[in-house]
Amino acid sequence: MLGGIWGIITTVVVGLILGVIGRFLAPGEQKIPMWLTIVVGIVAAFIGNWLAGVFGVRDTPGIDWIRHAFQVVAAIVGVIAAAGIYAKVKGGQIASKS
Repeated sequence: MLGGIWGIITTVVVGLILGVIGRFLAPGEQKIPMWLTIVVGIVAAFIGNWLAGVFGVRDTPGIDWIRHAFQVVAAIVGVIAAAGIYAKVKGGQIASKS
């Protein structure tokens, strides 16, 4: 049980870092709040771990570079998607046709 709790805590911390990395590497200006960046990073950490498991590279000797690459790509895609959705939901920044 303790390992499971530490695994979740580690994933959340990695998610915090991933959100910031995803926002930094995403093209263009990402106009989303930091809390959303963090949530995207946490979700990307879980998605990256899942994808690494699907491809059989979740647990490798040494540093799991492939798993981390899946996580970073998921964070970049997530930040881009979140920025698009947030712009539509938040401020009516959609060009309306009159």
